[in-house]
Amino acid sequence: MCYYSLWTFFNGGNIVAQARAVPLSDEIRRGRNRLAVTVVLGHAIKHIYNSGLRSVLLTAIKDDTGITAAQYGLLSTSGQVTSGATTMVAGYLGDRFANRSGVMLLISLSMMGISYFLLGVAPNYWLMLAAMLLVGIGPSLYHSPAIASLSRKFPDKRSFAISWHGTGGSVGEFVGPILTGALISGTYLVAFTWRDALQISAGPALIFGLLIYLMMRGIPTASVETESLRDYFSKLFALLRRRGMQMLVLTTALRSMGQGAMMAFLPVYLLEDQGISFVVIGLFLSSIQFVGILAQPTMGWLADRLGHKTVLVPCTAALGLLMIALKFSPTDAPLIFDIVVIEITVPGIQFGIIALAMGAFLYALHAIYIAAAMDVAQGEAQSTVVSLIYGASLLGAFSPFIAGVIVDFGSNSDAFVYGGAAVIGAAVLLGLTRLPKVDR
Repeated sequence: MCYYSLWTFFNGGNIVAQARAVPLSDEIRRGRNRLAVTVVLGHAIKHIYNSGLRSVLLTAIKDDTGITAAQYGLLSTSGQVTSGATTMVAGYLGDRFANRSGVMLLISLSMMGISYFLLGVAPNYWLMLAAMLLVGIGPSLYHSPAIASLSRKFPDKRSFAISWHGTGGSVGEFVGPILTGALISGTYLVAFTWRDALQISAGPALIFGLLIYLMMRGIPTASVETESLRDYFSKLFALLRRRGMQMLVLTTALRSMGQGAMMAFLPVYLLEDQGISFVVIGLFLSSIQFVGILAQPTMGWLADRLGHKTVLVPCTAALGLLMIALKFSPTDAPLIFDIVVIEITVPGIQFGIIALAMGAFLYALHAIYIAAAMDVAQGEAQSTVVSLIYGASLLGAFSPFIAGVIVDFGSNSDAFVYGGAAVIGAAVLLGLTRLPKVDR
């Protein structure tokens, strides 16, 4: 059985289309749809936890404890530091134990639940900071084995498959803020505190981790690629010697810096500057992610056909400009309307439109950056490539703290300008980067 990729090129001014067949082995085809469903489900669960913490719970912690913006930013930074560092280890494990992806995903979700529980019982800021270091470990163990498994099983639709993985993340980002905001706002008859929400989250994480493990059992996997830790780092440094990979890592770091700063302080801005409740903050941030659910497969499909750079450069630039536009959009005429028993307040129609437009790029771009890096690597060391791109966030891990310092000397919305400038810088560098053109 074969797949067919349609590619076009210019010949004497005329566009010529040609199809070529590449064989897919039975081992690759067997179980790949079940694998995709499982990985997307697990990614959705992971992001329910991530988005609930980032969008609502950390903001509630800041509001309840009265910590400064810099201290709040340092909480976000601490999780990103361990996340980036652990991602590099996960890349080695994903390549070394390619046939044990289910076990790694079980460990990932279980560690996430346990670390959230510890954050919920931490009695002071410094122990919260220590717990946040643990919070960064669990989620970072997920991406490398999950995305590498998809890449091996879908060589014919790599960007599309990885974009579906990202769609699972967007679904989680959509559900998480609503669920968490409702939990701590009394929507479910009982108003939980942020500590309660963190503590009770351990149970579902353990249950879903076991479910993901059971669903992945029996799916044929590719042979192990990396034989030793030395071999792994040899491949890693070999990849980093490629100019295209260096630039993708750098631009990913800049984009991560900007996006991390903006997403850390957007809920704080909505709470402190606009006086919006936690449940409405959750609904507002979830609506942003809903756009991403629709956008990711579309952008992945376009990237496969038009080329990664053709999609990445303008979309990254657009994301940066939209972030800066949030700072200057008028909020003096908020929109107020009712949904069931909840009064929804949006800080102005222009602000809402800009925020929704950002949702199309927030997570869709990351999936395409990964697919572009896979092409630069020419199919080698899939988990290692994922680790490099996710690990690039380590370079920008201190961005929320830097944004917090800026906010302490200015206003919450200043974080949007700082974040947007970093993302635009990423777009400029990417525009100067030569990426390989791969016919699909």
